[in-house]
Amino acid sequence: MSDNRTISFIGAGNMGEAMIRGLLRGKVFAPGNVTASGPREERLSELAERFGIRTTKDNHEAAKADIVVLSVKPQILSRVLDQIGNDIREEALVISIAAGVPVAAIQARLAAGTRVVRAMPNTPALVDAGATAIAGGEHARDSDLADAKKIFDAVGITVVLEESALDAVTGLSGSGPAYVFLILEALSDAGVKVGLSRRNSQLLAAQTLLGSAKLLLETNEHPGRLKDMVTSPGGTAITGLHTLENGGVRTTLMNAVEAATKRSRELGDALIRKRE
Repeated sequence: MSDNRTISFIGAGNMGEAMIRGLLRGKVFAPGNVTASGPREERLSELAERFGIRTTKDNHEAAKADIVVLSVKPQILSRVLDQIGNDIREEALVISIAAGVPVAAIQARLAAGTRVVRAMPNTPALVDAGATAIAGGEHARDSDLADAKKIFDAVGITVVLEESALDAVTGLSGSGPAYVFLILEALSDAGVKVGLSRRNSQLLAAQTLLGSAKLLLETNEHPGRLKDMVTSPGGTAITGLHTLENGGVRTTLMNAVEAATKRSRELGDALIRKRE
């Protein structure tokens, strides 16, 4: 049965659309209870026609829903919150997907006691394969986290963590698709170099990553064990692995996640200082 509460998405971009599509497909909410707001009339008309939801250019109107999802870019979130802060109802749940923006920075622009859940989804949510971490603010209830989990489960998998872990999530799964696309591009180039067509090389590389991830998720085996299943004494895989280790690929990926985590933390600290 669909939730009979109203939910609004302030920000009608790709991630907002992905969440709307997942919620409607899973019948979590009925179209009539979903609103999206944004500045572009043509974009709003497109969403209304595609999903049968309500749309508006008025953020004040959208902010009056039972659940308000802040799906705008971090750079404009402060301005949006200053605009709609007084419109959000006292009993509403606010969910933010703005990367790197701490709950404290959001709560500072809302009425005291507002229940806030911060989420870090990633772009594979666009194809219902997202990985999202959520964390509740000081006023969030267990039921709020359950509601947020249900929303993000509609577009992938969701884990509940302490907010202190969300910078690490940003460095790993939030930024991770960029690392994977770089790896995919490199594998595709390698296939072309050894004689495959670009189309076949890209297709094989992408399916290899997809299948490997699915194998890990479905078997719950340690990745090292799955790696060993592919390698045989004196074979091709172990030769390739030796080359990867010699090139420092393991260290480079670990350093990338660590650097992105640090940057996320810096951006969050800057937002808090800006408000003080």
